[in-house]
Amino acid sequence: MTRIETIAVHGGRDDLAELGVHAPPIDLSTTYPVPDQALGGEALGEWATGAAQASSPVYARLHNPTVARFEKALAALEHTEVAVAFGSGMAAVTAVIQAACVMAGKPHVVAVRPLYGGTDHLLSSGLLGVTTTYVEAGLVSSAIRPDTGLIVVETPANPNLDLVDIEHVVRQAGSVPVMVDNTFATPILQNPALHGASYVLHSGTKYLGGHGDVLGGVVACSDALAAALRQVRIITGAVLHPLGGYLLHRGLATLPLRVEAASRSAAVLAVRLAEHDAVEFVRYPSASVQMRGTGAMIAFGVHGDPTSIVRRLSLITPAVSLGSVDTLIEHPWALTHRLVPGEELRASGVPENLLRISVGLEHVEDIWNDLNAALNVTSCDVDYVKPSPTDYLVMTAAH
Repeated sequence: MTRIETIAVHGGRDDLAELGVHAPPIDLSTTYPVPDQALGGEALGEWATGAAQASSPVYARLHNPTVARFEKALAALEHTEVAVAFGSGMAAVTAVIQAACVMAGKPHVVAVRPLYGGTDHLLSSGLLGVTTTYVEAGLVSSAIRPDTGLIVVETPANPNLDLVDIEHVVRQAGSVPVMVDNTFATPILQNPALHGASYVLHSGTKYLGGHGDVLGGVVACSDALAAALRQVRIITGAVLHPLGGYLLHRGLATLPLRVEAASRSAAVLAVRLAEHDAVEFVRYPSASVQMRGTGAMIAFGVHGDPTSIVRRLSLITPAVSLGSVDTLIEHPWALTHRLVPGEELRASGVPENLLRISVGLEHVEDIWNDLNAALNVTSCDVDYVKPSPTDYLVMTAAH
């Protein structure tokens, strides 16, 4: 069996030898010659019905070979038949909801909080004509209705790293498709399709690209489900630019190494944060049945004002997003989850004092020195009784 590191390097590059090139070419064409207009029209019709291939690309909104290579590589990593790429992670989420709910005439979604704030807001807004019932992971079956078209979960969850047992949710879902946002884990640490998920979603902007310089989203799924996703992409124009497809494809080659290195540092930082007087709790996944590692994301609550801690950092980048080569920190209540009602955010395990760190590739001691310096100012000003180590909320497997 080919190992994941090898798949990451060689996936989507099958046609390069025939082309006589070593690096995947970037096809920037917006349109393609169609000398036989009748055949071109047939190709356009095939694309419009969600076909994976046709005799001509015809137009860049219908198909792009550079993007297609990235899709093939990502599907190989996620152990699915195919993948469909989009211009952003939110465009990918929107396409799944439209395909599974709107086009199928089942406008009800069951979702497990917490989710990425943008996804949560989209589901709550009614913008796509769907209604959403939010439940705990163990109560999914109780919320399913005859018009339920989709179950939405994210694990590890954004921003508090809750772990959801994918197989348990799939069993509860029955015939209703389950979408798992796999952005935090990446295909290196977790493959939701192997546990029964119908749609595996990534904000490619994060770990897949890995360098904070490309916007994109992708959904890995079966051939049958992909057709509707392609139809949505063509009609709405939610296409991934070829340069974005190239950068995401290139990012996959180093993804295993980046995830491994950042996870190693995150494990060290999680322990040190849990021992710091200014830290109330730490949430960091331990290894589980469905995950092959712990990941590079850490959530922790602080005593005092979390925004003042962020302001005192000098090395760590105070910014939204995650999965970049540099370490990023953000305050979910102020930024990524600002549009989720506060009482609902608290109920899903996201308190006001929670900070989220995406650990990068800097030396772990340099990251810690920056964190420690910012936290030490807070610890000097806070009078409280430090909890015992058993009180720290460190995530364990959902199984």
